[in-house]
Amino acid sequence: MIIIYKLMKKKIDLSPNCSKKSRIKKHIIFVIIHYTGMQSEIESLKRLKNPKSKVSAHYLINRRGFITQMVKDEKIAWHAGKSKWKNYKNLNKNSIGIELVNKGHKFGYQNFTKIQIRNLLRLCKFLKKKFKISRENFLGHSDIAPLRKIDPGEKFPWKVMSEHNCGIWYKKGRKGINYSNKKKMQNIFFKNIFKIGYRYFSVKIRRKNDRHIIKTFQQRYLPRKVTGKIDQKTLEISSLLANKVFLEKSN
Repeated sequence: MIIIYKLMKKKIDLSPNCSKKSRIKKHIIFVIIHYTGMQSEIESLKRLKNPKSKVSAHYLINRRGFITQMVKDEKIAWHAGKSKWKNYKNLNKNSIGIELVNKGHKFGYQNFTKIQIRNLLRLCKFLKKKFKISRENFLGHSDIAPLRKIDPGEKFPWKVMSEHNCGIWYKKGRKGINYSNKKKMQNIFFKNIFKIGYRYFSVKIRRKNDRHIIKTFQQRYLPRKVTGKIDQKTLEISSLLANKVFLEKSN
């Protein structure tokens, strides 16, 4: 914890936007990563501390890598909102929320700074050890709320995170069958991502909102090709990840 405190600003600004009661340590099983999506760090801090906003996070990391704790770990912060992952709903009660200062897609999406990601990793490793969080339970806001959120976006380095056991990534394997049947590709893809943990879609019935789900997946695992369409590469990655999740659970 000494390293984390050294990275923190001297003053710990606690947000009032959190639960009054403390939660049980074993209930904390996810870390959810966000970007602030506002024009400045000052505005972001004001919003996270404003009782009227009803929004908060446990930590905020600015572009110089400084960490500000907004809500104590044992309290429930209001960062995830309406959300789903696997059998979990409304993940606030089961997660730690981390905000990264970034203007976001609305105000000019920026690359995350090296020091910002470096210190995020330090914080994530600390939280992982403290709460015994599984590597597959480091998620983005868009993963758990794909119909309304797009952060942390395609510039967030999920592959780097996975190299430090804070998130999953795929390993290149043998190419699967090249499906030309669009319907069959869709069915396999949605079965795969359901197994991974994604929700807000039907495995059997296709809907207009499915495009948002596909884009969310591509932002994380195929960031240079976010089309909202299932191509062979997108399908292959979903299969590799679904198999990885299955194997990790079996071991």
